[in-house]
Amino acid sequence: MFKLDTDELNKESNQNQENNQIKQIIEMSMKAFNGQPVVLLPILHELQNTMGYISETVITLLAEALNLSRADVYGVVSFYHDFRHTTPGKYIVHLCRAESCQAMGMNVLEQFTKQTLDIDYHQTTEDGMFSLEPVYCLGNCACSPSVKISNQVYSDMNPHKMKQLLDSLRVKTNRVDVL
Repeated sequence: MFKLDTDELNKESNQNQENNQIKQIIEMSMKAFNGQPVVLLPILHELQNTMGYISETVITLLAEALNLSRADVYGVVSFYHDFRHTTPGKYIVHLCRAESCQAMGMNVLEQFTKQTLDIDYHQTTEDGMFSLEPVYCLGNCACSPSVKISNQVYSDMNPHKMKQLLDSLRVKTNRVDVL
């Protein structure tokens, strides 16, 4: 007797919806750039902003749409450190690695943050809450060391302030999850 696997059908349906969304973003971006040869980077940024990261599916569909090889697209994605290859955490913690922040104690803050989150750069906590990324200047040198989380820059950071910030984000998220 034929048995219908609804989980497999749902998974396939979700994948088709994601593929359609990716294709739509590519088409809209290509129209916006009117076929200019420099569309790859802007489309990759738009896809990452929408999808959260650049998946193998994105690379394949983008290569097809732009008549490039998958290797060409992957080469660009892997060259620029800003593109993620996995789903990011709810909060992306950017630690400034510029000279000013280093001189003002970022090394101590960096070690504290890595130890507190139990992750290294380019990793995400097991609960999916935080990802840790280096950034090479937040333009906030007068108030070093600086950290950026979800497009908000925090100044004059130290381990105590970082602990308070991370704890407040956990509480905020847990409060939202309960509602």
